[in-house]
Amino acid sequence: MLIELLDEVRNCSLCAEHLPLGPRPVLQASNSARILIAGQAPGRKVHAAGIPFADASGDRLREWLGIDQATFYDPDRVAIIPMGFCYPGTGKSGDLPPRPECADTWRQRLLDQLPAVQLTLAIGQYAQTWHLPDAPRQVTATVRQWQRWWPHTLPLPHPSPRNNLWLRRNPWFEAEVIPVLQESVQRILNRAQP
Repeated sequence: MLIELLDEVRNCSLCAEHLPLGPRPVLQASNSARILIAGQAPGRKVHAAGIPFADASGDRLREWLGIDQATFYDPDRVAIIPMGFCYPGTGKSGDLPPRPECADTWRQRLLDQLPAVQLTLAIGQYAQTWHLPDAPRQVTATVRQWQRWWPHTLPLPHPSPRNNLWLRRNPWFEAEVIPVLQESVQRILNRAQP
């Protein structure tokens, strides 16, 4: 059962000794979720809030999806399962990579409990490596080839403000990909449940 599994995940402390702020798994899911957001790992603000994407990245991601906060935070519609559930700490050029223990221990078990997912958003390199094993290892190259995996999976760059330069250098992304994404999200979320 997913409820019991989510309780296990939220009580996980597998890599506690590696986490600068301690364990605080942040995710949301329901068996009826139709969209899966596969991100990297919570940042410091998300760790403090205990709410997925409760930061500027979340504002941009909701804008890209064309949905409001109520829809985004409805686990019956949107599952948010990052590659790492806890804040991993900060390195030289931003947050550290997600701890591998999360995906190794929990990921497939959680995904097996999401039978209604019609669209997976693979955000960033770590999520793309897991969900798109045949993809290039560079985010830009993978996102450019988004149609290879459409309409079931869509690789996205991270919506972080740190990626403003990437977005300016790649205007095709917001011009070509975002309208298709928004139309698909509306269709999936507005379709009657089977």
